[in-house]
Amino acid sequence: MVNRRIGGAGGGSDKAGGGLAAVVVVLVALGALGAGTTGVVGSGAGSSASVGVRKAESKNSAREGDSEAAWRRMGVRELKRVSKQEADCLSASHGQVQEFFLRTPCTSLDRLLLAVADGEGNSAVVSVAWVGFRKSGDVRAFKAVMDRQGSGDIRSLATPLLGLADIRFSGHNYGSETNGKGITIAEAEAATGAVAPDVLDALAEVAALLPRP
Repeated sequence: MVNRRIGGAGGGSDKAGGGLAAVVVVLVALGALGAGTTGVVGSGAGSSASVGVRKAESKNSAREGDSEAAWRRMGVRELKRVSKQEADCLSASHGQVQEFFLRTPCTSLDRLLLAVADGEGNSAVVSVAWVGFRKSGDVRAFKAVMDRQGSGDIRSLATPLLGLADIRFSGHNYGSETNGKGITIAEAEAATGAVAPDVLDALAEVAALLPRP
């Protein structure tokens, strides 16, 4: 986990009304939640050790491309998701991150926003961005900027698209993974109930390994 703060003006999420034609929304029936999940999201549920074990198992599932199993191992189930594909990283970013894109344009940007919950009233939102570059050296340079506190961010899709209140991502619960000419950035925030900080960290780290939509 990299604990980072998002600095500079213009942070937060893309407005819910922007570019809806390019946005794909998938809803999962809320009534399906509960069966097959073990609530570990709440602040009083489980120890740090148990969260660590679940995170390791969940990461393995995410690496294998099984997002459903990855969330199940974390004791949650996906409720809703919205995704957007584009090639303009400049307008979707701010701060030093945006300045990096001015010098080194990306080749692709896929963004995903999803909600997960444990069936006990605790839920979280997770933002994921997959960024492509022309060469692996650009990825390493971008990661050095992105992982630094106060460096700006790639804006998440707006949480109202999931039927939730506007939730701002702080950057405290953060994960990033590189793969050749691409990098995945993930952040997590509590939505309802009580979600432990170590769980939010784990959700972000797992999300950074999810398959590209």
